[in-house]
Amino acid sequence: MAIGPKLLLCGPPGVGKTTLLQRVVRELDRPAKGFYTQELRERGTRVGFSLNLLSGRVLTLSHVNIKSRHRVGKYGVDVETFENAACPEIEAGLEAGALIVIDEIGKMELFSERFRRVVLQALRSRCPLLATILQKSHPFTDVLKARLDVEVMPVTVASRDRLVGALVDKLKS
Repeated sequence: MAIGPKLLLCGPPGVGKTTLLQRVVRELDRPAKGFYTQELRERGTRVGFSLNLLSGRVLTLSHVNIKSRHRVGKYGVDVETFENAACPEIEAGLEAGALIVIDEIGKMELFSERFRRVVLQALRSRCPLLATILQKSHPFTDVLKARLDVEVMPVTVASRDRLVGALVDKLKS
């Protein structure tokens, strides 16, 4: 079995990386495991982020009301819930040879050492990987983006729609 491509989508917040990732996963006719994140809103105001597993569970990743020593801006991050849900989901995908989907390799997720190990395991695996990654410099993500076995794909408002087909083609090959 050939080694699947390792594709990292990179772009500024709000450019449409998560939507692009979801569209690609829908268009591919293959098993996928992993997660995506979404804003949680109350009365029009963002109050946190949900963790949406491709297996169907939806949990809270971060929230203004979470008391945690792990914080990104005004949001407390529930690292334990993240580790106990996202990491086993990815590990199950690696075991099954599925497409691994990670949205995102970002500040909140990187509080988890276990997650970092699972990401590295996914990059070493034969499974194809489609992930969004922090655009800003960070020691861990900078190393990932510099790897010779990954393709970093910049996402812009102008490119996001046409990237769907290109990503589907790369993941089918």
